[in-house]
Amino acid sequence: MHQGYDLIGDIHGCGLTLIDLLEQMGYTKQNGVYQHPKRKVVFLGDIVDRGPNIRLACHIVRDMVEAGHADIVMGNHEYNVVTYLSEAPAGMRQPYLRPHTPRNNFIVEQTLEQFANYPQEFNDMLDWFVTLPLFLDYEHFRVVHACWDKAMIDEYQRRYGTNTLNRSLLPESVQTDSFLYQFLDRILRGTSLKLPGGRSMTAKDGMVRQFFRTKFWEGEPERYNDVIFQPDPLPEDLQHALLSPEEKDQLLFYGPDEKPLFIGHYWMQGLPEPIVPNIACLDYSAVKYGRLAAYRMDTETKLQKGKFTWVRVEKKER
Repeated sequence: MHQGYDLIGDIHGCGLTLIDLLEQMGYTKQNGVYQHPKRKVVFLGDIVDRGPNIRLACHIVRDMVEAGHADIVMGNHEYNVVTYLSEAPAGMRQPYLRPHTPRNNFIVEQTLEQFANYPQEFNDMLDWFVTLPLFLDYEHFRVVHACWDKAMIDEYQRRYGTNTLNRSLLPESVQTDSFLYQFLDRILRGTSLKLPGGRSMTAKDGMVRQFFRTKFWEGEPERYNDVIFQPDPLPEDLQHALLSPEEKDQLLFYGPDEKPLFIGHYWMQGLPEPIVPNIACLDYSAVKYGRLAAYRMDTETKLQKGKFTWVRVEKKER
């Protein structure tokens, strides 16, 4: 009998909404674990940070994974909180692998607060985060948090012989000139281009950035607007600017003949639907605008709009 899969996007601490979504898809709690007689969940990472029920979400997800009723890939937020709390080895200029800047402090604030009275449980959860697969390649679909880069994934497997991290790799993973840093940046955060001429742009959240996120499925892009993939628009004078040959070389292309791919990460809005026939983003900004989304995958090779399902996130969970 064929195993069906239900892929669930970024939860960000919306634990009550996760229960609603699982129940809506026919999962019931048996012996303390949500399960389905014929289907299995695949979580796309980013369970932690921002929402009010982070501990609840972590326990639901981990219990399902450990009981064999779910799989999961690591999100950038799991990686971030692990490195934020990992002491840097002697010789590094900072006390922790991820600097405790005001912005980084703000991102993990809810997670630290909600686990504050459960230190042993939290350490145990952090150890589990380190072991999460970075990518999963099933017979008929693929899963990664932000971007599937085949060349980099092949190189990672050649070097490390696995699809996971371990604690001994964490110091190297924050060295910006290392392959490991570049690999994690690509699969956990996606592809980007630098704005030309040292320009920067201010996002809606006040962050000043010199890079913008790019599509990795655009076959023959000509202009900046053809490849931008983020909620914030480019400066007006750049929207129709031509991409240089060097910029085109930096872009990645996940072709239409590749297996269906599921990603999270990108703060989509509106009604869930495929980005292109073989790529779906399932991050519909649960904690911000309000949908926790899933896709009910069977054996199809082209993704179908009617197979998305979601629950609106109530204000109390935002």
